[in-house]
Amino acid sequence: MTNRPASRRSVLAAALAAAAAAGTTATAAAGTTAPAGASSDPNSPRRGPNQPRKDDTIEYQGWSTRKDWRGGSHEGTGAADDARAGIVIGKPVGEFEYADPHTGKTATWEYARWTSPRHDVRTPAGEAIASWNAHTPAGTWIRVELRGRYSDGTDSPWYTLGIWTAGDGKDVPRRTSVADQSDGKSSVSVDTFVIDDLDSGLRLSSYELRVTLYRAPGGSATPTVRRVGAMSSDVEDRFEVPASEPGEGAGKELKVPRYSQNIHEGEYPEYDGGGEAWCSPTSAQMIIEYWGRKPTPEDLEWVNPDYQDPQVCHAARFTYDYQYEGCGNWPFNTAYAATYEDMQAVVTRCGSLLDAERLVAAGIPVITSQSFIESELDGAGYGTAGHLMTVIGFTEDGDVVANDPASPDNPSVRHVYKRRQFENIWLRTKRKDEKGEVKGATGGVCYVFFPAEPAPTQRRVLQEMGIM
Repeated sequence: MTNRPASRRSVLAAALAAAAAAGTTATAAAGTTAPAGASSDPNSPRRGPNQPRKDDTIEYQGWSTRKDWRGGSHEGTGAADDARAGIVIGKPVGEFEYADPHTGKTATWEYARWTSPRHDVRTPAGEAIASWNAHTPAGTWIRVELRGRYSDGTDSPWYTLGIWTAGDGKDVPRRTSVADQSDGKSSVSVDTFVIDDLDSGLRLSSYELRVTLYRAPGGSATPTVRRVGAMSSDVEDRFEVPASEPGEGAGKELKVPRYSQNIHEGEYPEYDGGGEAWCSPTSAQMIIEYWGRKPTPEDLEWVNPDYQDPQVCHAARFTYDYQYEGCGNWPFNTAYAATYEDMQAVVTRCGSLLDAERLVAAGIPVITSQSFIESELDGAGYGTAGHLMTVIGFTEDGDVVANDPASPDNPSVRHVYKRRQFENIWLRTKRKDEKGEVKGATGGVCYVFFPAEPAPTQRRVLQEMGIM
């Protein structure tokens, strides 16, 4: 049920627990979010419990339109020559030698680079998670970096938040996060920029994102980057979130395919071995197919024909992070989803279960990240330090309908979970494990997949959430 038994979530949970013990307000890369109706402005009006609001402590900023790409700083990048907005290698500006730590191979690549305008965050943040959508033909790859400006006026170094390619052949480096990045004020935990000492009052006040596009010298292929953005947050720390009343999503259920991760136990140990390790790619594959996309038969030729649901094996292989040694890297999963035709995907955070209801009401399922002990979620039959499932609907009473991949087989994947229990395990930032020890919780982190041209009602909800 977990991404990995001892993952980067555990490291951040420890930091969260330490901050909690000191009585501070803390965040963790495992996730944080604000109570429904909360505001960073004590004088702002409160809203009713069933009225969604824009949470000022959570902000997604993305660059994806032609206007967006005309801004920023271009070093050899140009506009994509097709109907969708994006950037490509125009004229390379230099060469770069990269030693792949996972293959031992060193190769020279030519590159071009785009740097975003500096973005001032609405609320100074304790963390940031970047995500991106890109097409990387054979022999091409990208690097996504973030440089932050702290509230004390100094800058962080350029941190690598992902070295990414859709492929994994000999023609490209291995898809990877980068370990051991820190400047004494902040650090990177797999895919997440975090302020090290929240009790100091230091925060992220602004940031730039930089995307470098690589190819073999003298080649003509190019990556195409369609979207890059980051979710920043600095939200209240809590074991409990306020209860919400059912909203506009009550009584709505989307027809989403059902896939179990557990039927893959032991498959492909080189990609973390299936079973409990594959909750993220299994959830991602369900939603990709909900939108009418799936791998081709040619894509799946590598999968053992005796294995059920080969597309889940495919998703695990192509979300696998060779440094993290798992398939639970959040932006690698959204990047994988966006490799399918005319799809977009982001990592963000919801401030309320009502946000998920609004997305579902518009026809957009949500992949949620949560952690809990068995007694905290009736009907699950397990506990987990970190697990992803898909919210596909709500009953008339407002309970959550979820496709939970931590199920013994495909038919049993659909579950109805009690609203109050689900919203608390998803949106809280702290929890206690079976031993009563304080751990980090997932705090509303989610994946949102949607078409390049969403329907008007979908576009409106995405715009209201700051995604489009």
